[in-house]
Amino acid sequence: MHQDTEPRDAEPPATEPGPPAWRRRLRRWLRPRLPFLSVTLQILLLLVILFADRIFIRVPAGEAGVLWNRFTGTEVDTVYGEGLHIISPLDRMTLYEVRKQVALHTLEVLSSEGLTLKLDLAIRYEPEYDLLGMLHERVGPEYLTRVVVPQTESVLRKELGTATAEAIYTNAGGLLTRAMLAAMDEIGRNFVAVEDIIIRRIELPESIRTAIEDKLTQQQLMQSYAYRKQTADREAERKRVEAGGISDYQRIVNETLSDALLDYQGIRATRDLAESENRKTVIIGAGGNVALPIFLDQNTGAAPPSRPAARTQGAMPAALQEGQRDPSDPGDKGDKGEH
Repeated sequence: MHQDTEPRDAEPPATEPGPPAWRRRLRRWLRPRLPFLSVTLQILLLLVILFADRIFIRVPAGEAGVLWNRFTGTEVDTVYGEGLHIISPLDRMTLYEVRKQVALHTLEVLSSEGLTLKLDLAIRYEPEYDLLGMLHERVGPEYLTRVVVPQTESVLRKELGTATAEAIYTNAGGLLTRAMLAAMDEIGRNFVAVEDIIIRRIELPESIRTAIEDKLTQQQLMQSYAYRKQTADREAERKRVEAGGISDYQRIVNETLSDALLDYQGIRATRDLAESENRKTVIIGAGGNVALPIFLDQNTGAAPPSRPAARTQGAMPAALQEGQRDPSDPGDKGDKGEH
């Protein structure tokens, strides 16, 4: 009888665990489709490379973008700022410069007399940032030639067409200022902010320009003459007041000056000179009621210039008539005497 040599409780040999069931199913699904998927990915990669400039949009500094969606149209409520943006290649983004810009323009205006004036303008403008979508939808990127320049020409021609060439050339009554403000307000209604309109030069026909400049020169000369006349009138008034003061002074002195006072001052002067250390020759002459001295310098023997010795009753001394120092002043010792 055959006997079983293997133990009854022996276990089968262990095997390694296989991949999960979902991975095995995925492999079975991909294996026949792998060439097709590889070709599809290569095509997509090629499309990304070809349309990279329409998918990856870079907005540089000082600019902003407005997106036009192929299915919904312009996104008027969204403004794409600086940086990198990823959009669908079916859409289109338009970039706008949002810095302050300057446009130089030459404009010809016809005045009320029929004269042609040429104005060189400098327009400083910028699109309104928050309304960039509305500007793109209503006007477009060519807003300078569609709105800024035409509106400026229209308003200036309308405002200046009823004024004379002289009024325009001289900006009489702020005519040019009002016209430029009206143009700025009109342009601002189209989503563009105009900071200033500068008139760089106004060109007139040579004969008209010469006549206007000559007229302005004559007006300045007339104003200068009126000013000089006013200055002369003020100077004449000042001299009249000064002469009146001198006349009043002489009249008061003449009324208060008496012969007795003059005689007294002569006596005091004689005494002071007699007491001084300088030796002098004194000649006593007749002069009215009191004999006043005549002093001669001892070194030369010549008499210094002096006033006339004789005095008439009520006459005023020449020194007072000339506005000089009052001879009645006790401190005036430099006077050399009277005849």
